[in-house]
Amino acid sequence: MTDGFETALATLLFNNTSITNIGDAAGIIKSTADGSTQLSLHTAALTDADTLMTATEVAYTGYARPTQARTAAGWVITGDTADNAALIQFGNMTAGGPVTAVHLGLGFIATGSVLRLQRTLVSSLVINNGVNPQFAIGACDWVFA
Repeated sequence: MTDGFETALATLLFNNTSITNIGDAAGIIKSTADGSTQLSLHTAALTDADTLMTATEVAYTGYARPTQARTAAGWVITGDTADNAALIQFGNMTAGGPVTAVHLGLGFIATGSVLRLQRTLVSSLVINNGVNPQFAIGACDWVFA
């Protein structure tokens, strides 16, 4: 992909912005409603063949998949990268554990638990009681390169 198309694709997926001039001038049209992305943590590596966010998904009391709006308020696009524009939190572990997360999944609310993107975490995350796993603003990167 060209750099410009990588940016356009990231902007379509994360900011719900149309990509023009594909097929016809209108191109790939954005969704009527922006919708939201949904993130999941996983205890084992996901692969391109995985289709559900529930595959090896962490399980602890207090865990919840966080959502981010498919707008600039949820994701900032810079070149070929989408970064979270707001704090992302998965929920405070209140029982169970420890659980180690090694992978991150992403889906869209409209598709339920369908996995659309996946990546390895930069470092494994050990989650214990009293811990709320999170990504600080700008720390959750999705790269289209």
